[in-house]
Amino acid sequence: MMRTARLAPLLIVAGCFMGACSSSTATTPGPVTSPADAGPAMTDAQYSSAVVGQMHDSLLKDLDALHQAAVDMQNAAPLPQGRGWSADDDAAAIANMRSAWTRARTAYEHIEGALAPLFPDIDASIDARYDDFLTNLLGSGGDTNLFDGQGVTGLHAVERILYANVTPQRVVDFEKVLPGYVAARFPATADEAADFKNKLCGKVIADAQELLDQWTPAKIDVAIAFQGLVSLMNEQREKVNKAATNEEESRYSQRTMVDIRDNLDGTTKIYGIFEPWIASKVDAADTSKDGRTIDSKIAAGFKTLGTAYSAVNGDAIPEPPPTWSSVAPSQADLATPFGQLYTQVRAAVDANVDTGVVFQMNRAALVLGFPQFQQQQ
Repeated sequence: MMRTARLAPLLIVAGCFMGACSSSTATTPGPVTSPADAGPAMTDAQYSSAVVGQMHDSLLKDLDALHQAAVDMQNAAPLPQGRGWSADDDAAAIANMRSAWTRARTAYEHIEGALAPLFPDIDASIDARYDDFLTNLLGSGGDTNLFDGQGVTGLHAVERILYANVTPQRVVDFEKVLPGYVAARFPATADEAADFKNKLCGKVIADAQELLDQWTPAKIDVAIAFQGLVSLMNEQREKVNKAATNEEESRYSQRTMVDIRDNLDGTTKIYGIFEPWIASKVDAADTSKDGRTIDSKIAAGFKTLGTAYSAVNGDAIPEPPPTWSSVAPSQADLATPFGQLYTQVRAAVDANVDTGVVFQMNRAALVLGFPQFQQQQ
């Protein structure tokens, strides 16, 4: 699951794509096939071009998986004659839709870090939470139609319907006080079932297709993508803590623990593409007091997070104690499974201490000449 070993030598893409060479040298190299062909050291332009090529090919696999899962989800959506969905009569179709949704969710969480800052509008459409949408739709009174693919859209809009009959009551209680709230439910009529299939699922397919169409080397800015990886690692603490207020991401299906595991898997994989470039900048003098280099500390940080996530059984984040406070948690609350997970994640990603993976990834950004992630206060 965790990958800490150095990648094999990068294949070098000829030239330097738009947006990919913000920290490159002035001379664009000709095509080479391996670091050895480039001489004693590769230039920043060569590394940047290599990262663009490998990132494009790597993330394309998850983008294809996202699109296919969205299509499968739509194909599985039932169109009962003269009625809406039935939890009993349509049980097989609902199970198939949930399976496809899970695959779509995994694919997106793998690529979220790099893609979200490059395509923020599509990210919002496909991945925003229900409360995020309502915040932006308050002027129009929220979204009264759950199925039409307008207003509230994306994977969580679909999830909210697919898991409406098993959503924990505490999640319902959190949402029902939101301005513009409409209770989640299965389609109640044949027309609503058709809208869910053709419009809401169709919107997810359209968003996934747009990502595929936009995912070209010319659109990949390696500095922005790397900053997105750092931001996603910083967000791991928030993703855990939001479970205490029932604002977590995959709250209806109760699989947010899988989300953050997938985030880590995807970030580790994409970081591995940058790792040879980072290692080329880090010599024996560029170490901290304990003698370890930046890249080794980042690998250790990923391993620490992976260990913390693996220690939790199941798909859901451990249920937070009712008295939980992220500002001043009690010792008793910190001793609970949720408190232990929060403590471990907070320490592992800390942007302000040398042992935090966000701190070290910011150091890596600095040596690459990228902007550093700034933690909002």
